[in-house]
Amino acid sequence: MELGVLGPLYVRANERANERANEWVDAPTAPKLRNVLAMLMVHTGQVVSVASLVRDLWDDDPPASGLTTLQTYILNLRKMFSSATGMSTAEVAREVLVTRAGGYRLTAGAGSLDVHRFQRLARSGREALARGDDDAGVRDLDDALSLWRGPALVDVPAGRVLESRRRQLEESRLVTLEYLVDAELRLGMYREVLAELAALTVENPLHEGLHGQYMRALYFGGRRAQALEVFQRLRRALVAELGLGPGLRLQRLHQAVLNADGDIDDRAWREADPDSRIRSTVHGRIGDSHPDGVCPSHRSLR
Repeated sequence: MELGVLGPLYVRANERANERANEWVDAPTAPKLRNVLAMLMVHTGQVVSVASLVRDLWDDDPPASGLTTLQTYILNLRKMFSSATGMSTAEVAREVLVTRAGGYRLTAGAGSLDVHRFQRLARSGREALARGDDDAGVRDLDDALSLWRGPALVDVPAGRVLESRRRQLEESRLVTLEYLVDAELRLGMYREVLAELAALTVENPLHEGLHGQYMRALYFGGRRAQALEVFQRLRRALVAELGLGPGLRLQRLHQAVLNADGDIDDRAWREADPDSRIRSTVHGRIGDSHPDGVCPSHRSLR
C-alpha cells in the first residue's frame, strides 16, 4: 500500500493486496474524514492523540458528539484500508490503524509514505554534497523533489495542527531545492536553473537565498543587467514589507555583479555571516499564486 501527502492525498493498493496491481483507492471525499486521514498519514508510526484530532477537526469548539463522530471516522478509514489491503477490518484494526492509549496509530511498511521516501533521498543527496560528489547529490535531490505532485496536502482542509505540519513539509521542499540549485550552479548549469528560479523568486519575494541564487545564475549566464534588476526588486520588497534592506551577503553579491567580478566564490556566498540577517520567509503557500494551486516548478510536478 502506498500513501501520498506531497500533493493531493492518495492511497494506492499494491499488487499483493489486490489482483489489479497498483490500483488507486479513492480517498474519502468528506472534508473532515480527509482531515483525520491526513493527520494519521503525516504522523505515520506515531500515536496521534484524540485531543489533537479533535482540535484539528473543530478547533476549540467541538460538538457534544465529537468523540463519537471521531470513532465513526476511524471506522470508515479502517474500511477504506481494508479495501486497499485486502485485509479484514478486524485485521486492519490490529495491524494498520491501531487504537492506542489516548489515540490512534497508522502503521505502514517502509517506503509506503511518499514523505519518508522524500526525506531519505534528500538526506542521501545532502550527504553526497557534503563529501564533494555534486553529481550524485543532484541525482538524489532531483529524485526527492520529483516525488512532489503539487503543494503538500493541497486538497485537505487543515486545522492548526495539520497546517503546522504542512508548512514544515513545504519548508523542507524549499530547502531541498536550495541545496539542489547550489549544486547545479557549481556544476555550471546556469541556464538550466533560470526558469525555476524565476518562478520561485516570484512566489517567495522575501527569500534572500533564492534571489541570491537567481542573481548568480543570471550573472554567470551572461545576463548581468537582469541580475542587478533582481537585487533591486528584492530590496524594494524587503523595505516595503519589513522596513529592512538586503543582508550583507546579498549586498556583497550585488557589489560583485556591479564590479563584473568573474570569480564570485561560492564558498564565500554560503559562509555564515552573523550580520547578514538572511531571511528565509516563505511568502504564502507554494503554488497559492496560481489558480489551479499548482507550482510551476518542474521538479515538484513530474
